[in-house]
Amino acid sequence: MTILVATSGASAPTWRSALASRLPQDAVVTALEPGQDATVDYAVVWHQEPGLLNALPELKAVFSLGAGVDHVLSDPTLPDVPIVRIVSDDLTGRMSEYIVWRVLDHLRQGRAYRDLEAAARWEDLPQPAAHALRVGILGLGELGRDAAAKLRVLGFKVSGWSRTPRRLEGVEVHSGRDGLAACLAQSDIVVVLLPLTHETRGLIDAAFLGGMKRRTPLGGPVLINAGRGGLQKDADILAALESGLLMEASLDVFEEEPLPPTSPLWRHPRCFVTPHIAAASDPDVLSALIADQITRHRAGGALTGLVDRSAGY
Repeated sequence: MTILVATSGASAPTWRSALASRLPQDAVVTALEPGQDATVDYAVVWHQEPGLLNALPELKAVFSLGAGVDHVLSDPTLPDVPIVRIVSDDLTGRMSEYIVWRVLDHLRQGRAYRDLEAAARWEDLPQPAAHALRVGILGLGELGRDAAAKLRVLGFKVSGWSRTPRRLEGVEVHSGRDGLAACLAQSDIVVVLLPLTHETRGLIDAAFLGGMKRRTPLGGPVLINAGRGGLQKDADILAALESGLLMEASLDVFEEEPLPPTSPLWRHPRCFVTPHIAAASDPDVLSALIADQITRHRAGGALTGLVDRSAGY
């Protein structure tokens, strides 16, 4: 049988090679020869072309190369087959590394000290401790729960928000619209790890930013978005930084990616930009998980990490 790897960018050959080494009995391809569409039983995708999957009559499941699946669900012709998102300790660990890095950099005034270093100025800045700050995490799935646990180990107070009620040890959890407002109002640093759905698209707007805590030990609220670019309105974040409504921001995702060189966010002194690398997918690690799922599914086993289409994740 055939496994189709359909990704944007130049990574498709790397994923093809990694999967082929683990599924040697299959033809793992990045493009289909005439008539080969009827032999494809699994597709491994990242921002696939609309209509591509619907043209595969024997398709049994779709695997998303990442924790997010909005790029798959955005195809209006998507066939009625299971969609599997990646759940991996490696992916989760990488995201938590990013969140801890950015939270600590804001806590320890990395921007201010980099400015002092550039000016060759020896100056001791007042420094709050981790326990003096509350970090609010929006999105308490695998990624959010792990980040919350690691931040608690460092001494931060942690709040969280999810669409539906949850219980999480040591974390003050909120849910629903009122819960979101409460979480924003009490958090010194807000970390966004939400999936992109019709309910969350454009969530981080002027009203959202205006609802963040005004007085914090850092001098103002801090935003970290490592979720999806469609969650935010770049112009509203820029305006909040310009007005001082937002103290600092760390952004790994954007409305348009790659972020255009003309975007003022690149050069804003209180915005830290990274190119959607918070939790990079490692082909060697993740291809093994996908291959195991395919092998188990062909033997009659159940797929894990299934996406709820109605919820959007």
